[in-house]
Amino acid sequence: MPRTKAQDPAAKPAKAPARKPRAKRTSEPKIRLTGDRLVVRTPDNGERKSAGGLLIPATAMPAPKRLQWGDVALIGPEVRVAKAGDRVLFLPQAGLEVELDGDELLLLRERDVQAVRSPGEDTERAPGQYL
Repeated sequence: MPRTKAQDPAAKPAKAPARKPRAKRTSEPKIRLTGDRLVVRTPDNGERKSAGGLLIPATAMPAPKRLQWGDVALIGPEVRVAKAGDRVLFLPQAGLEVELDGDELLLLRERDVQAVRSPGEDTERAPGQYL
């Protein structure tokens, strides 16, 4: 009995249609924040040095009432006082920890920001006049 193409084990299977190439991924995340939210990158991991030079780990300290500076990474559409790249002063306990692309960041509301410093401002200022 002659074999047909469907029964022939040596016959090649029909080719699947060609797939569309995937778009290249960019390293920058495509995240849009809602409302007055800011994502802030903090420069350190919570450890501090005492005045005597001793290293104080973050786990050994009670919840401090100390403000901290951080760089703004992302902003929401309703943020009026800061823009991406600014440095902001905030209370670390006011934010929520977020992990984006392996980085530990803080999610804050605009009302939690105490001060803003633009990147173009001088760090060295002329001394003031003392009376």
